[in-house]
Amino acid sequence: MKHAVIPVTPAQWFHHLFSARAAREGGIVRRKTRDMERMVGRSVFEREIARRGFSMVENAGQVVVFCNAEPVRLTVGRGKSS
Repeated sequence: MKHAVIPVTPAQWFHHLFSARAAREGGIVRRKTRDMERMVGRSVFEREIARRGFSMVENAGQVVVFCNAEPVRLTVGRGKSS
C-alpha cells in the first residue's frame, strides 16, 4: 500500500495539486478548504488560480478547480452567496 507524501511547503503543495493527471489534462481537481487554507492560505490560492486562468468553486468545505480557461456555467442551483 502506498502512502501519500504530504507536501510541506506551499510550493510543494501547488506542485502536487497541479501535477495531478486531471489538472494536466485540463480537468478538475478537488481539495478540502481547510487543507488549502492551512497549506497556502486563501488569498495565495485564489491568486494562483487566477494567474493560471482557471476557475474555482467552493461548496461544503471543498474547493473544486477547473484546470482550463473555459467558462463555468451554473446550470442548476442558487448561485454565488456572499
